[in-house]
Amino acid sequence: QVQLVESGGGLVQPGGSLTLSCAASGFTFSSSAMSWYRQAPGKARELVARITSTGVATNYADSVKGRFTISRDNAKNTVYLQMNSLKPEDTAVYSCYANLFWGQGTQVTVSS
Repeated sequence: QVQLVESGGGLVQPGGSLTLSCAASGFTFSSSAMSWYRQAPGKARELVARITSTGVATNYADSVKGRFTISRDNAKNTVYLQMNSLKPEDTAVYSCYANLFWGQGTQVTVSS
């Protein structure tokens, strides 16, 4: 069955960095676009970043452009989200998405 397992979340101070990972299994990872979404308390879920199957093309939410980088390693069936210059408003549960399936999410909290 399809599994998407996120890791790497945690508590970080404003201006800090975190790297999230999503390990995928149960489908042909190298043929699938991958996305990261986030949902803050009381807010709708929003697309943070997306990467095509080959990794050639990416797109980002305006709120994270220039600070976040999505990448993938098709040999490891893993997609990453490098998050720099984190702000309190980046606090949310971050989830991996592919082919109509969701991971369980990982909490990112940005606070001093």
